[in-house]
Amino acid sequence: MNSQLEDTCIKIKDSLTSEGLFSLPGGPGDTGEKVNSWRVSPCPFYISPEDRDFFVDLGPHLLKFYKTLNQFYFDSMSGKLAPWFAEYLNRGKPADLLNFSRMKRFRNHLPGIIRPDVIPTENGFAVTELDSVPGGFGLTAALAALYSNVEIENIIGSENGGIVSLFYKMLESVARKKDCVVALIVSDEAEDYRSEMQYLGRVLRKAGHPVYVKHPRELVFRESGLYLEEDGVEIAVSAVYRFYELFDLLNIPKAELIQYAIKKGTVSVSPPYKPFLEEKLVFSLFHHPALHTLWKKELGSETFEILAHLIPKTWTLDNRELPPHGVIPDLKVKGTPVQNWGVLNDLTQKERQLVLKPSGFSPLSWGSRGVTVGHDVSSEEWKFALKEGLENFSQNPSILQDFHKGKQYPVPFWDWKSSTLKEMQGRVRLTPYYFVVEDQARLGGILATICPSDKKKIHGMTTAIMVPCAVKLTPDKDLQ
Repeated sequence: MNSQLEDTCIKIKDSLTSEGLFSLPGGPGDTGEKVNSWRVSPCPFYISPEDRDFFVDLGPHLLKFYKTLNQFYFDSMSGKLAPWFAEYLNRGKPADLLNFSRMKRFRNHLPGIIRPDVIPTENGFAVTELDSVPGGFGLTAALAALYSNVEIENIIGSENGGIVSLFYKMLESVARKKDCVVALIVSDEAEDYRSEMQYLGRVLRKAGHPVYVKHPRELVFRESGLYLEEDGVEIAVSAVYRFYELFDLLNIPKAELIQYAIKKGTVSVSPPYKPFLEEKLVFSLFHHPALHTLWKKELGSETFEILAHLIPKTWTLDNRELPPHGVIPDLKVKGTPVQNWGVLNDLTQKERQLVLKPSGFSPLSWGSRGVTVGHDVSSEEWKFALKEGLENFSQNPSILQDFHKGKQYPVPFWDWKSSTLKEMQGRVRLTPYYFVVEDQARLGGILATICPSDKKKIHGMTTAIMVPCAVKLTPDKDLQ
C-alpha cells in the first residue's frame, strides 16, 4: 500500500515540477529563491455531497452580492444612497482611476472570477474574504487534473468542464466574441503566480484556444487596438485578463496605453478597473445596521440571510471621533458597546479573538501580508497594529473582523525524508473559484489549503498540504 501511495505522490510531484509549479527545497527546480513547495498528499480533500451542493449554490449568491455592491456604489455617488458608502470605498484612490472606473460603458461590469476564502468551523462555514483578482486557479486546475480518478472520486467542478474550460468561456463572455484572442497579463508584482498562468495558457492553446501569457511590456499598442507578437506575427487582442493590482498601476509598463484601448472599446478587460469592488471593507458595509434593510431588499431574503450567516462581523477602522451618544455598531467589550477604538488596546489575549488587516489598494492587502491575528501576537504588537490601522484610515483603511477558528481535520501526506505516509492535524481554508459565464456564476474547482493546527493564518506554506476538493464515490477507500 505504501509503495502505491509513494508512486502516486512521486507522480504528482514530478508532474507539477515539470510544469514549473512545484519544487522540493534543495531539489530539482530549486533556484535558491522562493520555492513553490508544500506537502503532497496522495488524495484530494473530500467534502460531502451536501457541502458540494452548498458550494455550487454559493456562487450565484456572491454574484448577486457584487451586483448589489456595484449598484449601491453608483447610487451613493449619485445621491440616491448615503454618500458615506462610496466615500469609504473611494479612500486613498487616485482621482483619475476613480473617474475611469465610473465611465458609463463600464457601469455594469463585474469581476469574471469570484473567489471567497471559506473556513470550515465547528459551527459551519465562514466566508472571511472575497477576492476578484485571485491567484491559485491555474494551480487548482493542474491539481484537479492530477488527482482526478473517476472510480474513486468526483473532482469538484469537473461537471462544468473545470477551471480551464470555464476561464476561457468567461473571457468569451467578457469579449462578447467566440474564439477570442486573450492576453493574460502578469505584472512583476504578481511574478510568483506567473508559472501557474503559463500552465493555464499552455493547456488552453493545446485545446485550440488563443490564450497567451504576457508581461505588460510585451504588448504592442496601435491606434486600432492592442496586439501581441507570436513567431514574428502581430495578433490583435480581443480580451485582456488583468492579473495585476490597481494599486500597482504606476509600476506597470504601458498601463496608460492598456487603459486607453479599454476606454476606446478596442479591447475588453476582466476584472474591470473598479477598485471599489476590491475592498475588504465591503463586509463592514454589509453588516452596517443602517444598511440592513437596503441589502435585504436588493439581495432578496434568501441571499441576505445566507450571507449574513456566512460573513463574520466586520468593522472599518475609522479614526474619526464619535459623538457622546455614538457607538461602533455591534462591537462590544465585556458586554459594553464600544465608543472608542482605544478600548481595544487593553483586551486580554483571550479577548483578542479578532483579526486586523488592510482593506485594499495596498501591497499589504493580499495573501497573508499585513494580517494580524489578535490572540496570536503580544499585547504590544496588537497595540501597534491597531494604532497603525487607525492612522492609515485616510489613505489605506483597515478592517477589524471576528476570528473564526477552523475545524481540525486529519490529512495524510507523504514525508519525503522518511519515505512514509504521515498524518497531520490541520485546519483548512477552502477557496472555490467561480467563473461568470453569460451572467451565471459557475463553480470551476475548489482548492483546499490545510495548515498545521497551531497556525492561526491559513495560507500556502512549506508545511501546508494543498489539494483539490472532491466528493468521494467509494467511502471505504477514504484515506482521511
